Amino acid sequence: MVGFEPTTTCDNLLGKQMRYHCATPADALNYSTHPFLAQVSSPDYISVGTSLPTFLIFLSFPNRGVCGIISGRGVMCEATMPLCVADSKERSVKSVFNPLRALLGLFSLDIGIDLGTANTLVAIRNRGIVINEPSWVAIHKRTKQVLAIGSEAKEMVGRTPADIVAIRPLRDGVISEFDVTEKMLDYFIRKSHDGLLLSVPNPRVVVGIPSGVTEVEKRAVYDATISAGAREAYLIEEPVAAAIGANLPITEAIGSMIVDIGGGTTEVAVFSLGGMVVRRSIRVAGDEMDEDIMNYARQKYNLLIGERTAERVKMTIGSAYPLPEEKTMAMRGRNLITGLPDSVEVSSIEIREALSGSVNVIVEEIRNALDETPPELIADLMEQGIALAGGGSLLQGMAERLSEETRMHVYVAEDAMTCVARGAGKVLEDFDAFRRVLALTQRNGRVRR
Repeated sequence: MVGFEPTTTCDNLLGKQMRYHCATPADALNYSTHPFLAQVSSPDYISVGTSLPTFLIFLSFPNRGVCGIISGRGVMCEATMPLCVADSKERSVKSVFNPLRALLGLFSLDIGIDLGTANTLVAIRNRGIVINEPSWVAIHKRTKQVLAIGSEAKEMVGRTPADIVAIRPLRDGVISEFDVTEKMLDYFIRKSHDGLLLSVPNPRVVVGIPSGVTEVEKRAVYDATISAGAREAYLIEEPVAAAIGANLPITEAIGSMIVDIGGGTTEVAVFSLGGMVVRRSIRVAGDEMDEDIMNYARQKYNLLIGERTAERVKMTIGSAYPLPEEKTMAMRGRNLITGLPDSVEVSSIEIREALSGSVNVIVEEIRNALDETPPELIADLMEQGIALAGGGSLLQGMAERLSEETRMHVYVAEDAMTCVARGAGKVLEDFDAFRRVLALTQRNGRVRR
């Protein structure tokens, strides 16, 4: 063996055996007898693979990338071996290691993704938000070919011919179209690496998920992220990421509260000492508000409007609390009686009435969360206030309405729509400190963090 320079030492691998297979058995190495094994610091796995006259052994360590390389003679030699992890509480189960991915990973960026129902945001470690686009994908019905993603796809909504459909691959914060979500993630990962001399990026990715999802739904997000090209994928619950992005002191011995109103879900959480003391998640958020406006227009004016029109009305004159100056706007669609185009003038008072059902559900969920919160933390919250995050928190008068209902100070976090993505990015900036707040997924009785 030549060219061997270990970059770290440890004493945790004695007695480990390696299973391997080679095109030429004579070229295989018996790693269990090599003194190197007594010096390696608990790698997740060892892998050998190349078609060149020499081969490389890549050793992957938690949070440290490739830490040691051995070169020597060999032909088409491949081997993988899961090794022990020093702390059994941090044990992880990883897919078969790919040396090429590890090498590309050295030149890839670490990114945090807010995989939202309405919008997908991407933050790069130490750079901030680089992508903020709608979670829409346009595909060909017959061939399933992806034609457009993001803003371009959203512009096609309601305007596509019969053989093209624009869809949102996530509903209520979880994946409903796995293959389409995978392609969308691949697009955003590649786009975040624009300008780099790397055609196949393999980044480390932290993805936000709703706190109320099942193990199956968690696994779907993880698999889609890995399939999209990530070399490592970690999940973080959206209220945790939003709280980190909003700069709440969640790791301190003081109570803090976040309400994340997204497109598909509303997350309510109370934090103390780095954990969630109370958590609640409901699938009532921005999408439900859009449907409320569509139903109101249909029932009161016999007017059929689309999702984009309803969203535009909500953002322009929608409110949860009386405005200092009420507004009006024209709402255009098709008259259900005549079948002809029609337009009606609606006021912010009418839209507030239309949104009252969804807003009341969110208010009630927050009141229930406060009812479950220990009194000492309630005292902290009365001083700290309640932070609002997510696109739904930008509804006019939402903070004032919640402040009136809870009798506490409620405020909208700075740049509320990007809190989850920025929080995921901050986790990557100080991964070791925030590792314990990442979500767990279970598979075959083991824990993946």
